[in-house]
Amino acid sequence: MTAITSAAPMTDDPRRSLGSYAMIGLLVLAAALPFLVGKSGWISNFTFLQLSLMIVYAIAVLGLNLLTGFNGQISLGHGAFFAVGAYTAAILIDQYSVNAWLTLPIAAILCFVIGYLFGLPALRLEGHYLALATFGLAIAVPQMLKYRHLEPFTNGVMGINLIKPDPPFGLPLSSDQWMYLAVLVVAVFMFWMARNLLNSRPGRAMTAIRDHTMAAGTMGIDTSRYKATVFGISALYVGVAGALHAIIFEFVSPDSFRFELSIAILVGAVVGGVASLPGAVIGGIFVQFIEKYADAMTKKISQAIHLPLELQPWTLYGLTLIVLIYVMPGGIAGGLAMLWAKIKPRQGG
Repeated sequence: MTAITSAAPMTDDPRRSLGSYAMIGLLVLAAALPFLVGKSGWISNFTFLQLSLMIVYAIAVLGLNLLTGFNGQISLGHGAFFAVGAYTAAILIDQYSVNAWLTLPIAAILCFVIGYLFGLPALRLEGHYLALATFGLAIAVPQMLKYRHLEPFTNGVMGINLIKPDPPFGLPLSSDQWMYLAVLVVAVFMFWMARNLLNSRPGRAMTAIRDHTMAAGTMGIDTSRYKATVFGISALYVGVAGALHAIIFEFVSPDSFRFELSIAILVGAVVGGVASLPGAVIGGIFVQFIEKYADAMTKKISQAIHLPLELQPWTLYGLTLIVLIYVMPGGIAGGLAMLWAKIKPRQGG
C-alpha cells in the first residue's frame, strides 16, 4: 500500500506551479527558436540536427525508464525496438510512399505488439535472466536485418536512403529546423502521455510492482498483465524514437543499431536519473553528446597529456560514467534535486 500511496498525484504546491510555468515557458521558447532564427545562420542547420537527435534519444530513454525505472524490469535490448521502428518508417516511406508522419503511429503499434509478445514469455524471467534474454534480442535483430530473404525490404547491408520532409504551408524554415520543431511536438506529447500514465491508477500499480511484486499481487494487481503491457509501452516509445531517427538521419542500416545502441540508451537512463521524467531529457542529451563528442574530446585530451594511443578511444566516456555513478548515484536529475533541497531556503525556519 505504501508504494501505491507514495506514487499518488501531488497536491497543489506554489513551488510546483512555478516549476510548471517555467517548463511551459522553456517549451514555448524552444518551439519559437526556429522562427526567431529563421534562415539567418545564427544557429546552423547542423545544430538543429543535433538538437533533434537529443530529443529523439530522450524519447528512447523515457521508454526504457518506464520499463526499468518505474516497473523494475531490466532490459539490455531496447536498441532492437529502436531498429524496428526505424526500419518500419524507412520501408513504408521508401517502398510504399507513405507520408513520413503517418509512419510514426504504425511504428508505434508494431513495436507495442512485438514488445508485448516478447514480454509475455519474459515474465518467467527476473533480474539478470531477463537482461540476458533482452541482450540476445539486441544481438539478433541487426543480424536479422541483413538476412538475404529480407533484403527486398531492408536492402541488406546497404541500408535505405530517405529524403527529409520539407516544411509544409510555405513556412520560412529549413528542413532541419522543421524537423526539430516536429520532433519537439512529438516529444512533448510522449512525455505528457507518460506523465498522465504514471499519475493514473495503472501507473501506481506499475510502481507497486517495482517496489514489491509479491505484495502488489496480494493486493489484486495482475502483475503478469501489467509487466507485459509495460514492456509493450516501453517498446512503443523506443520504436517511435527509432522512426524519428530514420526520418531525421535520412538513412538506416543494420550497423546503425548494434548492441552499443542498447547500452547507450541504458546508460542515458542511469546517468539522467532512473524513475525520473526530467532525467530522461538529461539522458537523451548525454547520449547524443557522448556519441558526437566523447571520442573527439578524448583524443584532444590524450594528446595534451600524452596518453598512449591504445587508451584513447572512449576513455573520457568511461571516466565520466565512473565519476557520475560515484558522485550522483541517483543520476544527474537526482543529484540536482538533492542539491536544490540543500540550498533552498528552509520553510518555516
